[in-house]
Amino acid sequence: MPEAVVVGGGIGGLTAAIALRRIGWSVTVLEQAAELREVGAGLSLAENAMRALDVLGIGDRVRRHAASSQVTGNQRLPSGRYLRRFREGRDVPLAAFHRAELHRVLLDELPADRIRTGQRVTAVPEADLVVAADGVHSTFRDLLWPDAPRPRKRYTAWRGVVAGIDVEGSFTFGRGRYFMIHPLPGGRACWALGSRSGGPETVRGWHSPIPELLAATGTVLRNDILELGPLPAYTHGNVVLLGDAAHAVTPDLGQGACQAIEDAVTLAAALRSAPVPDALARYDRERLPRTRKIARTARRKGRVSVSPNPLVHGLVVAGTRWVPDAAVRRSTAGVWDWWPPRLS
Repeated sequence: MPEAVVVGGGIGGLTAAIALRRIGWSVTVLEQAAELREVGAGLSLAENAMRALDVLGIGDRVRRHAASSQVTGNQRLPSGRYLRRFREGRDVPLAAFHRAELHRVLLDELPADRIRTGQRVTAVPEADLVVAADGVHSTFRDLLWPDAPRPRKRYTAWRGVVAGIDVEGSFTFGRGRYFMIHPLPGGRACWALGSRSGGPETVRGWHSPIPELLAATGTVLRNDILELGPLPAYTHGNVVLLGDAAHAVTPDLGQGACQAIEDAVTLAAALRSAPVPDALARYDRERLPRTRKIARTARRKGRVSVSPNPLVHGLVVAGTRWVPDAAVRRSTAGVWDWWPPRLS
């Protein structure tokens, strides 16, 4: 039985381990943290990622921990005015999760004895395949591509989770900042503020339920939003980069976790039908152009979403309000209409 080592026990690494086990590989997950748990607030998965989880046979189990978010159709201004309202049949909801709960579902798919915590990996392990899913500050990217671009900050995000506030998914455009809301299972909600300058204090006067969400949040997480410049390849010998280690993108398309899940299923499908060198070459051919395009699109969207320029903000508002439905659908089709390869 071929053996793989997955370095990194986040959502991408665990999905890769599940996918490789589905095609008959023996997999060990090495995680640097002393305890394997996901930190953070909420995240959403679009149709492309959910189809990949279906191929792995875990889509229904994952969906039981999700809420349907209408953020894709509910676009607002800080005053509360709607630029667009979610409409069934036109807009596609996202599956919204608490990050820790999605992580737990994936973790439960793997044998406990194949996961080793407290493992700081600084050299390539002995294995038939090494999957480097060790995040935006990847040791393996630095080791194998020493001249690769460093992570770059684009803006700052604040996030939180609250209980007992009923919300619908929505995205609010402010000048220089945005505020996104997702419902979560169990009567909870998560929110994210993206801003070039100023934190939650700058949106306390925005429409309801934003002030209520901020007031009810106990712990607010603050993170720099980072992205990576493009690499020439995601593979080197028997090492393959996956997820943020390969192509960290800003969250402006909601595709960070989605692309890591796509990576995992694409990798497993390639390995099912070809030896490692040929499979990794196929992985590069399939993943490089797609992830580069998504990274460029997310960068452009993020640049205008948090632009303090009043002209840029006005154009974003006008475009959101007046762009025809067919054009909106075309803009997402290249991302969401991806279908995963089969593993059987």
